[in-house]
Amino acid sequence: MEFIQGTLIILLAFWIVIDQQGLVVTTWFPIMVALFAGIIMGDMHTAMVIGGTFQLMALGVANIGGSSVPNWGLAALVGIYVAIRTTGNIEEAKAVALAVGVPVGMLGIQLDVFAKILNSYVAQSAQKALNAGNFKKMNQILAIGPLIFGLSTAIPTALCVIFGDRIVSVILNIVPQWFTDGLSIAGSMLPVVGIALLLQVMPTKKYLTMLILGFVFAAYFNLPILGISLIGFALAYYYFTTQMNKPTTTNGTVAFDEGDDFDE
Repeated sequence: MEFIQGTLIILLAFWIVIDQQGLVVTTWFPIMVALFAGIIMGDMHTAMVIGGTFQLMALGVANIGGSSVPNWGLAALVGIYVAIRTTGNIEEAKAVALAVGVPVGMLGIQLDVFAKILNSYVAQSAQKALNAGNFKKMNQILAIGPLIFGLSTAIPTALCVIFGDRIVSVILNIVPQWFTDGLSIAGSMLPVVGIALLLQVMPTKKYLTMLILGFVFAAYFNLPILGISLIGFALAYYYFTTQMNKPTTTNGTVAFDEGDDFDE
């Protein structure tokens, strides 16, 4: 039974990151991961309590623009498995889950960056196959991408299932400082690249004034992101309502909305 549970936990870890990057059926939110982990482990109450704890830690955290953030879904999954395996008391289970899950979640940052770096080479190889007209080879190469993402979460989960919670601390102590520093630098650059790519597909030139205004509020007035979002929503709503009320010209004639009033 323990072998089956461990195998299912590893497969769940493999699935959640692929799902998050693609279909988004289950998502890798801690509370959703806890639901399936609780079913697998046969202790739904403990799993949901631990999942809820990690969900609170994950609130407001998002990998916007390709940035890498702590993988709290993976942290919850590993924490639930180890906690249910080692203790039966709910308070002790929460403490064990946090002690094991937080390092795993932080390790997930480095693994996510590493997976994205590897997938950049996958994309380049697929592009070469596409340019050569070899579509079958291109599809085969592209299949490696999800595999890399899945292994980035399945491998640490498998290590925790096989060797226990101490393996995470051992890995973090063995990995050279220059390697983790390099991944941290790459992780810091990813948001900038992501935002630049986002601006390329947005009508930036048309709304450059609003973009500059948001930058000024953030950089010089230190306005929180919620305040900037509300200002952006107000400007967007004003622009939308203004444009909707403007008359449109069709074949030299002016068309008005049916609700427009005219003086007789």
